[in-house]
Amino acid sequence: MGNTIATNELAITALTSKGLREHWEGHRRLTRRLLEAFPEEHFFSYSIGGMRPVAALAMELINITGPGMPGAATGNWDLIPRHDLPSTKQVVLDLWDRNTGLVSEYWPQITEERFLENDVAFGTYPGTVISLLMYFIDNEIHHRGQIYVYFRALGLEAAPFYER
Repeated sequence: MGNTIATNELAITALTSKGLREHWEGHRRLTRRLLEAFPEEHFFSYSIGGMRPVAALAMELINITGPGMPGAATGNWDLIPRHDLPSTKQVVLDLWDRNTGLVSEYWPQITEERFLENDVAFGTYPGTVISLLMYFIDNEIHHRGQIYVYFRALGLEAAPFYER
């Protein structure tokens, strides 16, 4: 799968399926580093301006990626159950790692045709599979930005955003 731009007779593939997966996995590694580095005493409670705590942001991402990867690959958006907010940061990190494994497991099963199919993620969100996957990635980047705000507000140094 690639975004192909046709100019006269030349077609340029801007991004392959494998390249997009690797790009997202880089984002996931960076987000995990921030989750791991965020102070445990603030992980479940710290909030600014009505934003949710880091644990809640992480769980939203986990609850999208977990059922979302098999959904994108197979059309079954209920294969992996969603999780309630756990009581420890380590459980969040373990769930994050399991979901990253699901990206590696299910992404190769998404055919070029499947990327372009229309589906309804979680029975609610319509779009092509590629647009749904792009939403998963964009949502992670958005919430990671919120986590950076928390780091700065607490006077802490966070990993640079470009070190994926």
